[in-house]
Amino acid sequence: MRPAGLIRSLGAVVAAGALALLPATASAATPSTAAATTTTTTVSISPVGLDGPAVSTVKVTVTNAGPERIRSLKVSFGGPVGWAVQPSVLQVDGSLAKGASAEATFRIQVPERRPGFTVRTFTATATYRGGDGAGSATGTRTQHSGTPLANLAAAYNNVGVTDESDTKPGNYDGGGNSFSAQKLAAAGLRPGGTVNALGAELRWPDVPSGTPDNVSAVGQAIALDGRGSRLVFLGSGVTSGASGTATVYYADGTSGSGSFGFPNWSFDPANAHGATLVASSDGRNRPDGYGNAGIAYRVFAHSIPLDPAKQVAFVVLPGNGNIHLFDLAVAP
Repeated sequence: MRPAGLIRSLGAVVAAGALALLPATASAATPSTAAATTTTTTVSISPVGLDGPAVSTVKVTVTNAGPERIRSLKVSFGGPVGWAVQPSVLQVDGSLAKGASAEATFRIQVPERRPGFTVRTFTATATYRGGDGAGSATGTRTQHSGTPLANLAAAYNNVGVTDESDTKPGNYDGGGNSFSAQKLAAAGLRPGGTVNALGAELRWPDVPSGTPDNVSAVGQAIALDGRGSRLVFLGSGVTSGASGTATVYYADGTSGSGSFGFPNWSFDPANAHGATLVASSDGRNRPDGYGNAGIAYRVFAHSIPLDPAKQVAFVVLPGNGNIHLFDLAVAP
């Protein structure tokens, strides 16, 4: 890392920052550039070079699709926390006719790449008078480096199911407790078996009892292929605070997010966080053997919406280890 030198270099190119009016027929946007979802004034961001340490040039394009000319146009741009940007705001004199575009050039200090999978989000905001009358428009761009895990099984980091003859490997809840494989089978959940929930066809983990079989969610990126109306999660919670936001990234470079949660695997109301009960097993396995007979230990389903017109590429799980996932799938 050469942060001091980069900061000096960034300062040296501040004067190069520019805001240029483009002809109505020109645009800096490309098919890979994320744009605001508004149907009037749009803000798009060019790809950002992530090979640091370096100073990357970024172009932000504002296009006026409103009925009036845009006046008093200012554009700001920012990246992840700690990434210095120069200049912070650019202003254009004059006005922008309907259908015309303005291009703002910024410089951003890019640090050395972090190992593993990372997602970076960049945001640009235009403020103005006239145009569509909204007064402001925002565009975002997300870029990632590294490779998502091939599937959910590649992220298994917790033993949630054990055999009643050998309960010691289990630790679903952090206290050494786990589901009973025998009682889950009696409830219809068997290794490799199909689980139909919320319109999706899911699979119960096809692994031996006493081995990692679920994911405690801590922001893992999971490759996922499909197109449908919603993404369905199969799992349950530890404690009553098992909720969070998952982000879905599509093949076209756009993304969407949704929040979901699971009730605690026992005791919470079955519809807590808006979840749907899938199965209940009788009792649980403790470090010293099977116990708690007569108490239900449960598995649930929940979902977040998808854009049905887009192909899913991968999903980033919530950063809440109280959420435990046995599978996920796209529902039609």
